[in-house]
Amino acid sequence: MRKASPLVIDYFAIALTHGLMVLAVWRLLARPDLDDDSLASEEEARPKPWLAARDEDAGDERGGGRG
Repeated sequence: MRKASPLVIDYFAIALTHGLMVLAVWRLLARPDLDDDSLASEEEARPKPWLAARDEDAGDERGGGRG
């Protein structure tokens, strides 16, 4: 019985992993919510607490209260 060449196993492993990645990308691109802009407008309306501190700091600089 002949042994399989390690090169064949490497090609199989590369083909399998790349095939699975192509399948994942294909399924992600086929999602119906990928091209739905209604979700973006809802997200913009949501408050972003991490921006509150930045906006307060910007207000202090504009007001010139320190210095």
